[in-house]
Amino acid sequence: MKRIFLLLLSASVASVSCSGGGTSSVGKPGTKGELIPREKAKSFVAERPFGMVAIPAGSFIAGMADQDPTNSPEKAALKTSTVSSFFMDEAETTNAEYRLFINYVRDSIARTLLAEAAGEGGDGKGKGASIGDYAYLAKKEDNLTPYQEYLEGQGGGDEGSYDASKKLDWKIPLNWNTSKYPDVEYAEVLESMYLPASSRVGSERLLDVSKLKYTYQWGDMDAAIAENERGANYLKKESIAIYPDTTVWVKDFHFAYNEPLFEQYFWHKAYKDYPVVGVTWDQARAYCNFRTKLKSDYNESLKRRKQKPMIFRLPTEIEWEYAAKGGKQNATYPWGGPYLMDDRGCYLANFKPKRGNYMEDDKKGTYTYTAPVKKFRKNGFGLYDMAGNVSEWTESGYNNSSAVFTSTLNPSTKDKSDSRKSVRGGSWKDVGYMLMTGMRDWERKDSARSYIGFRTVQDIPEAAVKPRRINR
Repeated sequence: MKRIFLLLLSASVASVSCSGGGTSSVGKPGTKGELIPREKAKSFVAERPFGMVAIPAGSFIAGMADQDPTNSPEKAALKTSTVSSFFMDEAETTNAEYRLFINYVRDSIARTLLAEAAGEGGDGKGKGASIGDYAYLAKKEDNLTPYQEYLEGQGGGDEGSYDASKKLDWKIPLNWNTSKYPDVEYAEVLESMYLPASSRVGSERLLDVSKLKYTYQWGDMDAAIAENERGANYLKKESIAIYPDTTVWVKDFHFAYNEPLFEQYFWHKAYKDYPVVGVTWDQARAYCNFRTKLKSDYNESLKRRKQKPMIFRLPTEIEWEYAAKGGKQNATYPWGGPYLMDDRGCYLANFKPKRGNYMEDDKKGTYTYTAPVKKFRKNGFGLYDMAGNVSEWTESGYNNSSAVFTSTLNPSTKDKSDSRKSVRGGSWKDVGYMLMTGMRDWERKDSARSYIGFRTVQDIPEAAVKPRRINR
């Protein structure tokens, strides 16, 4: 009897461990007593995100292979490295794209405040006719599922954590026009998002950007390895003020007249296709998390749910250099090199060509500061502005000796305690040698500059790409 009991117990444990998530399990696993996976034998094809290009896996020689004008051997170490395939933004993140992030955070905060004020909801028509229409979805649904009822009874989680019972109703439109405020309670909530009258310049209503904070969680692999588990210390929670520092145009150049850029660069439509600047390393990572969440939420909203997407992130320093070379081995510049001009005498990037001269073309003028993305020719992988325009944040920490101790397979430095982060590509204010694909630079991760932006990448599962390698 004891043996029979143990067999039954082991069978029940097996059935529990094999059931999970949103799937249902009936009977024993397998088919005809054989272990045959039930998933459909369909090949997985990686979906290329909008505005990204696929960078094939390959190996290359990283570092300053031909020259080192800075005469610093620690920056010029050569190392053959192998890089896995990934998607990469074809251009630097623009003001218009980053403003979508800003608007999402703004609307999320406003909707949360409205939902808290709405309580149990009201008699609105469901289209924003009263503040009651902005109540949490669970408050407005009559027939709750058992899971929703369970969440209601839990009373929410820790402050700042995701609470499924407090899901916002994004179908109800927000009215930011004061003439269209539906009621006094609505007006009171939305006006709390703006600077008080005593802090305004003139009568202009301005959002209090210090309230625009994005809260998210990320996995700390170092903590997971140290404790040999993905426990509470594995997840790190951050709340980041995400509005870019527009004062960088003045702070970076004390003795220059850059006030028009300070006042207009980020929000004016004329600069919508220009690369966003004044963004710290932490803010760039928060943007990556937002982009992942945006795609994940969409995939979940579909009737036939798609698989959770691979995360968006900043490129590692070696990924960036490999992509910048465009498939060419020993490429001094993204277009090959070693010259900064083409056969017609036109400069191939937005940079500072001569001392005191920030114009790439003395006759046509071109660009004094940053340029709209995609104005200069792309490299062999289809990437624009991998040299000049703005320097770009990478995920990697900066260390002069990184070539010595990092792996030859997808090398990167991940020291979270190091505030120095690698910045690559050179910018509109830099001279030619800073644009070289092997040239390294760094900046403190909490610093915002008028010449540093970023672009994102997304991993591609090895099984989702053809076995093509680049070794030239």
